Amino acid sequence: MDRRFLERWLVVLVALHSAIVGVVLLGAPRWAAALGGWGDVDTVFFIRQGGAFHVVVAIGYLMEYFRNRTVGLLLTAKSLATVFLVFSWLADLSGAWALPFAALGDGLMAVLVLLVYQRAARTS
Repeated sequence: MDRRFLERWLVVLVALHSAIVGVVLLGAPRWAAALGGWGDVDTVFFIRQGGAFHVVVAIGYLMEYFRNRTVGLLLTAKSLATVFLVFSWLADLSGAWALPFAALGDGLMAVLVLLVYQRAARTS
């Protein structure tokens, strides 16, 4: 399989994941909080703000990749998200089950994209 093809689809899938998370956080913030283990929330502003952020970075991933064939924003965002989620999980007393899984998911996405990007760059 062509490594650039794999790289392109991996970036698109990561962007699609971020966009879907963003749309869910924007459109159903109370449901998303309950699903993640936070239960009832007093205000949805910050959940929706997180949703808007996810949509913006999803667009950013695609813009950077298709303009420059680079993944710097994606790797930076996923790496920082992983660190943030791990520390949030360690400090969180709410029992929200989603934090370690989100950290694991973001970390795996970053590692996969980095590995595929490096291999594709070596064959170009």
